[in-house]
Amino acid sequence: MKYLLIVIVAVHGLIHLMGFAKAFNLASFEQLRVPIAQPLGLIWLAAALLFLLSAILLVAAPNWWWAPALGAILISQLVIVAAWSDAKFGTLANLIVLVPAVIAGLGYAPWSYRAQYERDAATALAAAPAQAAPVTEADLTHLPPSVQRYLHFAGVIGQPRIVNYRLHFHGALRSGPNDAWMPIEADQQSVVAPAERLFIVDAPMFGLPTTAYHRYSGPSATFVVRVASLVRVVNAHGPEMNRSETVTLFNDMVLLAPATLIDPAIVWEEIDPQTVRATFTNQGNTIAAVLTFAENGALTNFVSDDRARTLDGTTYEQIRWSTPVSGWRSVNGHTMPDAEARWQLPGGEFTYARFEVVHVAYDVAGR
Repeated sequence: MKYLLIVIVAVHGLIHLMGFAKAFNLASFEQLRVPIAQPLGLIWLAAALLFLLSAILLVAAPNWWWAPALGAILISQLVIVAAWSDAKFGTLANLIVLVPAVIAGLGYAPWSYRAQYERDAATALAAAPAQAAPVTEADLTHLPPSVQRYLHFAGVIGQPRIVNYRLHFHGALRSGPNDAWMPIEADQQSVVAPAERLFIVDAPMFGLPTTAYHRYSGPSATFVVRVASLVRVVNAHGPEMNRSETVTLFNDMVLLAPATLIDPAIVWEEIDPQTVRATFTNQGNTIAAVLTFAENGALTNFVSDDRARTLDGTTYEQIRWSTPVSGWRSVNGHTMPDAEARWQLPGGEFTYARFEVVHVAYDVAGR
């Protein structure tokens, strides 16, 4: 569907070059019999360039293609009306492009989850991070040896203590083992103390842009999903969601911000030289997880029985959740995992999410 839209937008833009060419006597077209003055020809050119820019953005920056597309449609319709007898069928093409452009634009309307995420992130970062002291060997002495090796592997020694962190992900999601994967783009803004986690995902559903927003602030968490920024299909909240998002918060600390593991409030229990159990509490929500490490210190898995699965936001099933790590990469100079998320369903383990960190920044200033 996306590639068909790219073709339609690009071809519609190229057709508008005909009006520009006719106005400046660069070519003659039997399809355009009405005369076109040069000033009007420049308007045909403007529409063409905006449509072509929209087609390029559909590939390079799909979140923003709708902005030039809406301008192109408006300009296009003006020149079509001026040459109505010859160009009236261009209105149909404009309508075809208008519908997805409006739906995409609604994703950035003031009431959209994207706009809410941006407001929440700005509030969370309202104060610039204080200059944090670096993590030292002394900060690790109370940790189990395997966790100490992991923090060395992650390169946190000598780095500033983490105040907040911001990430952008590529990845894929699916609802069930037999469902097709949906490509996603996700953004996250987290604050360490007091803990706050904002995570927003854009993905196609039913052929329409869909936005899911996880918000965990204070003791409470919510998970909401809207199709086309208009129809809310999930509204999850309550004790199960609070507990589940506490698991996710701690998982982020382990995978994405390991320097935060020096927090003395985390209770550690060594199971064997490569395995530990951690108990983490945030704002009255307490969860536990088992962490497994390789001999070189790299984290290989995170498993918790305290996260609940929900598909509709009203019913919850508490089942085992894990995020096995297949490898590690350097992203913006930081060691980041290649990980996926799994549920342990009665029929077997099921991978429902894959994430690739493409940008990460720590201790970002307010914006």
